[in-house]
Amino acid sequence: MIDRGTIAAASNMTRTGALLALRRQHSAEVARFLTDKNPQLVIEAARAIHDGADVSSLRGAALRAFRESVQLLFQDSAAALSPRLTASEIVSEPLEILGRGDRSQRRRRALELMETVGLSSAEVERRPLELSGGQRQRLAIARALAVKPRLLILDEAFTGLDASIQAQVAAVLQDLRGREGLTYLCISHDLALMSVFADEVAILFEGRVVERAEAARLFAAPAHPHTRALVAAVLSVPPLADATAAP
Repeated sequence: MIDRGTIAAASNMTRTGALLALRRQHSAEVARFLTDKNPQLVIEAARAIHDGADVSSLRGAALRAFRESVQLLFQDSAAALSPRLTASEIVSEPLEILGRGDRSQRRRRALELMETVGLSSAEVERRPLELSGGQRQRLAIARALAVKPRLLILDEAFTGLDASIQAQVAAVLQDLRGREGLTYLCISHDLALMSVFADEVAILFEGRVVERAEAARLFAAPAHPHTRALVAAVLSVPPLADATAAP
């Protein structure tokens, strides 16, 4: 059973500009962490980017502004992106919903964001199913950035991508983190990925965070038996290491 103290313990590691990785045992655990009935993990992470303010009590315009500051990057980008819209329309849609700028301004902003995440002009008018998995995930990142968030929740955002594409997407995220001052909450089952991508890691086992520490310390000296078993099972670090070291 997940209790408030457990969730707070995990999320207390999140600070502005940090990258906290939450290693899940299975998807049902994370679902309970992130459902509307148990949103404390997101609330506590959000407090870190809002100077400790109690975001759970926000209402009206303040709540809408908070929602813009927290964006989610899904595992299945093909399902998360409208197949009817072109890439540029997908990125500009959040701005249209919020009434930001006119059509030309929104398109210009969309093109800027697509360039930022490494999408070329050739992809601007393509639809999601005409793009590769890596291109779709870059497009999803651009859409999330449209409203200038401060916290990105990455829900298995690298799953289904081959190692080279994982490295490219991770490099984009690391670059944006430094450039935009973003804070990341990364949920993943891939411990090898966390070893080179995260500042801090929390290990989730049977619905509870059983260990949390800076990534280097956790992998060098895991304390919990479950963590030790996981670390022992990671035979090698993927080629992601070199890519994520890029400034």
